[in-house]
Amino acid sequence: MKASNKVLCALALATSVFAGQAMAASWQDQLSSAANELSKSTSASNTGTTGNSVASLTSLLGGGTNALSADTMTNAAGILQYCMKNKLVSATNTDNVKNQLLDKLGLDSGTKESQPQDYTQGLMGLLNTGKDQQVNLNTIGNSSLAEKVKTQACDFVLKQGMNYLS
Repeated sequence: MKASNKVLCALALATSVFAGQAMAASWQDQLSSAANELSKSTSASNTGTTGNSVASLTSLLGGGTNALSADTMTNAAGILQYCMKNKLVSATNTDNVKNQLLDKLGLDSGTKESQPQDYTQGLMGLLNTGKDQQVNLNTIGNSSLAEKVKTQACDFVLKQGMNYLS
């Protein structure tokens, strides 16, 4: 009986290794396809509206939470409002988190005079990531790769806000 258990464990391990490699290859193919699409759209329109290169967008996607998280909770609240306005996240949960953040930070979303600069920057899609780094979600384009970057940034900031509230 022990030999059959070892064989089953070995088969399960081999299956998971091959499945992991297949998923990684699939992700790499998707990223490569999106990068090619962005390259085509960038070279097709020389207006400069894309704002970032394929390498830059790819590095943002690969940078994890450090590359796409807000440096301050006030900027996070503004980014969440931007994400809802641009339909990059579910509005119900995000609005709730944003409002709780504003309450916890003592900010009133109704009066513009009392809004800190990093909050208003967030409202405009400017994600302050720390170390004087800023990602302008408006200028990174509308390709599928750029949309992935925007969505990932919104997801990271939403998780960041929920962690801050707990």
